[in-house]
Amino acid sequence: MTVLTEAERRVPTTTVGTRRRLVALAVGAAAVVVSIVLSLAFGSRPVDAGQVLDGLAGWMRGETTTDIGALAVQSRIPRTVLALLAGAALALSGALMQAITRNPLADPGILGVNTGAALAVVVGIAFLGVSSAWGYLAMALVGAFLTAVFVYFVGSVGPGGTTPIKLALAGAATTAALSSLVAAILLPRRAVMDEFRYWQVGNVARAEWDTMAVIVPVLLLGTAVALLSAASLNALALGDDVAVGLGVHVTRVRIVAAVAGVALCAAVTALTGPIGFVGLMVPHAVRLVSGPDQRWQLPLSALGGAVLLTLADTLGRVLGSPGEVEAGIITAFLGAPVLIVIARRTRMKAL
Repeated sequence: MTVLTEAERRVPTTTVGTRRRLVALAVGAAAVVVSIVLSLAFGSRPVDAGQVLDGLAGWMRGETTTDIGALAVQSRIPRTVLALLAGAALALSGALMQAITRNPLADPGILGVNTGAALAVVVGIAFLGVSSAWGYLAMALVGAFLTAVFVYFVGSVGPGGTTPIKLALAGAATTAALSSLVAAILLPRRAVMDEFRYWQVGNVARAEWDTMAVIVPVLLLGTAVALLSAASLNALALGDDVAVGLGVHVTRVRIVAAVAGVALCAAVTALTGPIGFVGLMVPHAVRLVSGPDQRWQLPLSALGGAVLLTLADTLGRVLGSPGEVEAGIITAFLGAPVLIVIARRTRMKAL
């Protein structure tokens, strides 16, 4: 990773003050706490503040409670933790992809990374007998990386090289093709379809500590690489020639940041299924406060993604009570209008 001088770390200059960013960081942290409380308190059985505290206290002491409300709180703790981790990772992945490609429409779902991971998991279930969290993670990582490389290659072919609209079109076409392959594999295999159908929607309901422990190392490593890449990504925003002049190894930075982004997305997809639009919505919302400075945008995106997915999961449980509406459906419902607005307001290079 290239080490920048102090002068280089001030690139690019933004009009957003440090105080405003610090306030946004504090608000984001407070919003995470509020989303945790709401996630623990609301569901098919709402509980009051006292039961939330009793449930948390009992869980921290490792005690089994007999109070139904406190027991409900303890049962929601794993899915709340998974929603926080998954939301933060997806938003961070989307922010990295937008920074690397300088494409405002870059997102793990739109670029086909989610679908590539899903196809690999289906292949693992149908043909390789994969059934463990480690197996899902390995297959998802392979599928996500191969898809990302393929989409970038297709998006860079032709005159003009890589452009935002070419990447978006390549991702959309790849997503359609891979979705067809998923359907072709599943339709003749009823048992595989039953196992895959619930996972495909995208949800955090099957959160378990053992399976979360499998992806946490990948999430921690990907997050660390992303944050360490922030200064170099700032230089990339000025253009490749300027970045090279500042001493940044452009190809190395892009590869390292891309690997981190794809790994974050694949690890989450392996456990929760493909959850779309988090990586698209959150970085755009955060950019209104942080400006283009990746040193602020990346951590703020992680906080925003954690809040969004946790609240989406909570809202899905409330709306679907006594069942639930999967978090992936809620984020898609919220994200579709955002995608339309971004597409209408963004000027992109022609084909």
